[in-house]
Amino acid sequence: MKKPADNGYEAVPTLSKKRILIVEDQFIEAHDLQLILEKANYEVTGIARSVEQALEQIELEKPDLVFLDIMLKGNRNGIELAHCLKENFIGFIFISANSSKSILDQAKTTQPYGFIVKPFRDQDVLTTLEIAFYRQQYSLESQLIQQFQLQKEIKEIIDSNLKREDALLAFGKIIQTYIPFDYLETGFVTTTHYDNLGIIRKNIDLYQIIDSKKLSQIAVLSEKEINETYKKSKIDKEPVIYSEESLINNFQEAPIKALIAHNFGIKSYLVFPVSIASIQSYHFTFYSRNLNIYLPENLKLLNSLELTFSQFINKIYSKQDFSMPVPIEEIKKPKPAGTVEGFEGIIGNSSQMISVFNYIRKVAPSDTSVLVLGESGTGKEKIAQSIHALSPRKDKPLIIINCGAIPENLAESLLFGHEKGAFTGAMDRRIGKFELADGGTVFLDEIGEMSLELQVKLLRVLQEREIERVGGMTSLKIDVRIIAATNKNLEEEVAAGRFRMDLYYRLHVFPIIVPSLKKRKEDIPDLANHFIQTYSEKMGRKIPVLSDFALQQIMNYNWPGNIRELEHVMQRAILLTDGNTIKEIELSMSSKLHPEQTAESFSIKTILENERDYILYILKKCNGKISGAGGAAEILDIHPSTLNSKIKKLEIKKEIG
Repeated sequence: MKKPADNGYEAVPTLSKKRILIVEDQFIEAHDLQLILEKANYEVTGIARSVEQALEQIELEKPDLVFLDIMLKGNRNGIELAHCLKENFIGFIFISANSSKSILDQAKTTQPYGFIVKPFRDQDVLTTLEIAFYRQQYSLESQLIQQFQLQKEIKEIIDSNLKREDALLAFGKIIQTYIPFDYLETGFVTTTHYDNLGIIRKNIDLYQIIDSKKLSQIAVLSEKEINETYKKSKIDKEPVIYSEESLINNFQEAPIKALIAHNFGIKSYLVFPVSIASIQSYHFTFYSRNLNIYLPENLKLLNSLELTFSQFINKIYSKQDFSMPVPIEEIKKPKPAGTVEGFEGIIGNSSQMISVFNYIRKVAPSDTSVLVLGESGTGKEKIAQSIHALSPRKDKPLIIINCGAIPENLAESLLFGHEKGAFTGAMDRRIGKFELADGGTVFLDEIGEMSLELQVKLLRVLQEREIERVGGMTSLKIDVRIIAATNKNLEEEVAAGRFRMDLYYRLHVFPIIVPSLKKRKEDIPDLANHFIQTYSEKMGRKIPVLSDFALQQIMNYNWPGNIRELEHVMQRAILLTDGNTIKEIELSMSSKLHPEQTAESFSIKTILENERDYILYILKKCNGKISGAGGAAEILDIHPSTLNSKIKKLEIKKEIG
């Protein structure tokens, strides 16, 4: 059995030294960090004081991980370097002093493996580093699991007897979990006419096939005009991602992409060509209404599955029917054999919830720890149940533990069990919750309420995969997957010393943020009708309908208590309704329980917010005119294409008047 080091953390293996680059422009701090690392048996490949020096050393030394200061010498900062590191799949940890909130928020978007604040202690550095390598390992394992799972699911379609259009819709459902899209364009590259097939995603289970005839109706152009637009378009021969300025520039070279982007509200897209029998090229183009959604990891996953994609294309096409039109239809996606729904009890077709469903499907097949974050009443327990239901552990127990409801003096016994006579009143041996969950999943709700003493013991479970009953003499190996949830800001809890940093990073391998109800208001009608039906059936009465006025009431309310509050309000509404229509919703009680917080009269804006406000002000002054004499670009002294790029990035609507 591997023993932890005296400080409570695993010792660094001595067989092969991990190689680390330090990017820090302060000599003393860089030297101190080097001493800490070398004392712990890590190899420091060098110290760089600027982004340019760091890139040179990375090229020469190929470090395993980089310690990276945010503020550096020269014109480029650590956040810019972080993006380069991420593109090259090199892990990094930020080190910083007094950075503003906006800079820290920018740093978080690069998804570092850790973050330590100066001045740092030896223990902080080594703990963060150990967790970084742990997360890096899980990230690589996760990529392999995703690749295997996607390959398996596509092969199920290949082995099925689905017709082409049904196979494409099934393919859309599967690929969506790994490469999200709002519109997927597929087809062979030709030089004569546009006959690609599109799949538009309408909600979590509803897709529609768009052929060239339907596209011409949507774009209000003749098929001949679409063909001419297509003929003028440059064809990408290599996988490529377009977003922001590259997207705008590509519109000039590929006007067919501009046409699709305009009609479907697209902000980024990924092109993935597949060679068929070395003579033809088949293109998958993933379009999204979100900025910068496609990453090098997406391309890496697609490249690893090119052969499987080629087999799929050969299955759904034959030499005789490459150009056969596909009937336009709107259907629910067919499910390959063995597909498990796994989302029972979760209602929502908003874009926010579709993203949550995608994350659940992505993480469920692995053993990765998951941290579910969200306000009270958003349904975090339902998310945990879905992850378990879609995992290979679904036939084993899911044990739910409310950390906020465990008496401190009984916590260890409840979680890990005790032997007979371990303490006064222990008349028999007791099997703890973790032991009962062996082979399955443990869901730790309200993890932010767990005591520090218990956090240490939970950390051992995560590190060593073993427990020890109270009063026991031996350790017991267990196989459990951990899902935790909280409505607290754990970063603030760590800073306040109430939550262990090492445990936070162990749990934060794969966070899922559940949106509040006020951020997904389009789901309110479906949720309300679900609760009306459920409680009407329980009461044995006819299901009433919501009046337009009542629906408007619940749509206008902000729901500080989220879905739980909506459920209680609808239950009360049914009890107070005599007829077949719920004419009015009584929200006065909820309003008293959750008074609206008055907005602060002044708030500090980020640099991007200030830039957005300034561009809006100039556009209004110019009546929306961008280029030419007296246009906004001239006043701002920037090129019109740069201004267009900023307008897209800052999501400024063009209808200025």
